[in-house]
Amino acid sequence: MALPKCVEMRVLSDPANLRVVREAVRRSAGEVGFSEADTEQIALAVDEALANVIKHGYDQQYDQPIDIRIEPVAESGRSGLGLFIRDFGATVDPETICGRDLADVRPGGLGVHIITSVMDEVRYESAEGGGTRLSMVKWRGHE
Repeated sequence: MALPKCVEMRVLSDPANLRVVREAVRRSAGEVGFSEADTEQIALAVDEALANVIKHGYDQQYDQPIDIRIEPVAESGRSGLGLFIRDFGATVDPETICGRDLADVRPGGLGVHIITSVMDEVRYESAEGGGTRLSMVKWRGHE
């Protein structure tokens, strides 16, 4: 069986576009062989990452570009899905990105916690020319 192809897209930072990205993530995750439950968790992590870009990177501006790449990955006999998000917004020091303490019970602010809980590998980098690059990998069969 051939692996699915890489999907690349550019969307504007309008929350209405998140649905299109979630569907692309769901389709790619399913084609790689993730269960429906894992597929929904991966889509949630990507949704949270994009919501953070819109809120923090672009300060709620809905007309800014976000580049997204979704691709099957394989290494050391395992396979999974790589998700890469690049924004051109405010550059954030990757060392300062962390989830809120879960004991601090209030609405919102759990995006980073959800992302790091769902994905097996998460890396934030300052992007050349400004903005941030987020790389995430979910391996099949890894909890």
